[in-house]
Amino acid sequence: MTTKTTPTGGGALVLHSGGQDSAVCLAWALDRFETVETVGFDYGQRHEVEMTARMAVREALLDAFPRWRDRLGQDHRVDLSGYGAIAESALTADREIEWRDGSLPSTFVPGRNLVFFTVAGAIAWRRGLTTLVGGMCETDYSGYPDCRRDTLDATQTMLRLGLDMPLGIETPLMHLDKAETWALADAIGGERLVELIRTETHSCYRGDRSHLHAWGYGCGDCPACDLREKGWARWAQGQADT
Repeated sequence: MTTKTTPTGGGALVLHSGGQDSAVCLAWALDRFETVETVGFDYGQRHEVEMTARMAVREALLDAFPRWRDRLGQDHRVDLSGYGAIAESALTADREIEWRDGSLPSTFVPGRNLVFFTVAGAIAWRRGLTTLVGGMCETDYSGYPDCRRDTLDATQTMLRLGLDMPLGIETPLMHLDKAETWALADAIGGERLVELIRTETHSCYRGDRSHLHAWGYGCGDCPACDLREKGWARWAQGQADT
């Protein structure tokens, strides 16, 4: 089952990494805004394959949903490799991916979303776009403090003041777990969108594109894969029960 909404005026800039969450957000934005652009950040991430996946997702969305073709506009790729070197983590350096009790996981890149939204805000100001869309959530996440809605509300206020424009930050997945994220994809684009996200996106921290699981490509044991495997299982079970 798919839903259709009446598009709103103005335009949106989607932080599109090539992963499951940002792909759902891109579809969500295309279903709601007359104009949608995307931005991706190369910050020296080990799973650089996501930078290739993000373009494949854009093309696949247009092939599967021609009604969005006139809405999807320019893509922006930003080199933030210098920042990634400063904010070193297990995502940007050859370090073990681990999660110690009482501390943030080694995959935490300090200030990543703050930097992303600041740069995206500058692009939005230049392009005349009034909404930034990100796939952050605080329901089943890794505890990153810059994924919390309180953090993004403060970031939104900062951008509105600093850019002197009514810029909004939308986070449609903020209060959804991964099972509910699959359900949202199904509601927006049905089986076509679910399959597209399963096979075209990339969220695995290790950049593994050699193993296709029921829930998508990945190594199967990093934190990102673990979240998606469990979310898919809950969503699939719910589908079976209906």
